[in-house]
Amino acid sequence: MSDIAIVGAGVSGLASALALVRNGNRITVFERDPLIEASGPHEAFEQDRKGAPQIRHSHAFLARLRNQLRDLYPDVLQQLYDAGATDLRFDAGLPPALQNCEPESTDDDLAMLACRRTTFEWVLRRAAEAQGHVVVRSGVDVRGLTGTPQQVTGVRLADGTTEAFDLVVVATGRRGGLPQWLEQLGAPPVPEVHDDSGIVYFSRYYRLRTGFELPTRTGPIGGDLGYLKYGVFPGDNGTFSITLATASDDTEMRKLLDDEVRFDTTARALTFTAPYLDGRAEPISGVHKIAGLISRWRDYVVDGKPAATGVFPVGDALLATNPLYGRGCSTGFWSAQLLAQALIDHPDDPVAAALAYDGQVQIHLKPWVMATIRTDEDARRVAAAILAGVDPDGDPSDPKAFMRSVLRDGLRPALRSDIHVLRAFSRNFNLLTPADSLVNDADFGARVFAAWNERANRPPEPVLGPDRPELMQTLISVRSNARPKPTRTPAIGAQET
Repeated sequence: MSDIAIVGAGVSGLASALALVRNGNRITVFERDPLIEASGPHEAFEQDRKGAPQIRHSHAFLARLRNQLRDLYPDVLQQLYDAGATDLRFDAGLPPALQNCEPESTDDDLAMLACRRTTFEWVLRRAAEAQGHVVVRSGVDVRGLTGTPQQVTGVRLADGTTEAFDLVVVATGRRGGLPQWLEQLGAPPVPEVHDDSGIVYFSRYYRLRTGFELPTRTGPIGGDLGYLKYGVFPGDNGTFSITLATASDDTEMRKLLDDEVRFDTTARALTFTAPYLDGRAEPISGVHKIAGLISRWRDYVVDGKPAATGVFPVGDALLATNPLYGRGCSTGFWSAQLLAQALIDHPDDPVAAALAYDGQVQIHLKPWVMATIRTDEDARRVAAAILAGVDPDGDPSDPKAFMRSVLRDGLRPALRSDIHVLRAFSRNFNLLTPADSLVNDADFGARVFAAWNERANRPPEPVLGPDRPELMQTLISVRSNARPKPTRTPAIGAQET
């Protein structure tokens, strides 16, 4: 039995605690923010987490995460259901043209978990602490590591004291300081690939009024107008959230969306989100904003040598992706399971465990970061062109413009009319297939191109919302609403993933 410190009590840290305690270890979880002893999901939602503002934003708990809970922690999944979480099943949200399609056995794996981030963490924390060898010490700020790159021996706290551990797991989130902590020990700089997502996004939570239900879901939970991305995320216990995202450079739109009345006005102007704000629900939060979002990969193993022995990064301390794709909690939970398996396979050799862990995350997780970066690069070009009043697809010789045409006039209609395309896309979106699986799927590509070739023989694509000038005119004419100061992105050091 090893004594393991986990820094950060977010999804990745708590998932690590759950996995490692069930492998027979003693776990101490350090969390900088004070945590309340909530009596239920609604009280947990009121938790103030200055170090983790993202808990008040929309979250997608993808099928990869839900299935790992089902297969590895069925008791925890049941606790989530008992707390009000529900499954968003693939076969329960099919477009009208696909309602009578023949199901496949693998469709049982295609279910996301509808749940607020605060509820998820509340259940996960209670489940971890119930194991008997997990202690969560909230309000305790870890500021660094002790030991040397050859052997990390523990953690250094903000008050200057140190505590010794056999291993340290770092789950400090996308703004955590693990690379700096390692350099303080004398380790070389940690190489990283990073890319600014180029977006700022806004979220607001709502609760259904008594006697009302959510609109019937018929397809994806979000969409993209080029200048504005949007999504609806069902939560637990009759709650849901709406997220709107725009380009970081679009200062006019950013200012307008950062207002409760104009946020709701925008949501009502979009075909997909409008039914959610038709009077069936009332807001339970203000508008929360977050910016400075990057996709990033860090290599803690270089040329077969770990940057330090005895310390392991999980979740956003290792990788971060644009949160619009909803991958963060799922990749964080996944990384915790990969780490636990590496330590099972190499219980007495932390170097071998680090190499085994790195090999698995390179295979399973890094490709998602690189795919996100490629997608965001093109999205930024489109948003910049629209902001400048230029047609982003005006150059027919631009290969990117051609691919956008295929996605718009091929993939989008195919998702509504071809069950094979929808199933393959949904499995990829939910991290159930490799990041490049759609690119390498000849049948998927052929079906999408077939739909694209028929673009002239079908009605135009449905209008999803107003163009930018029209929406801007509407929002400027709307009377602003006085509201509290918006949530801001915290400084470096937030211990949360």
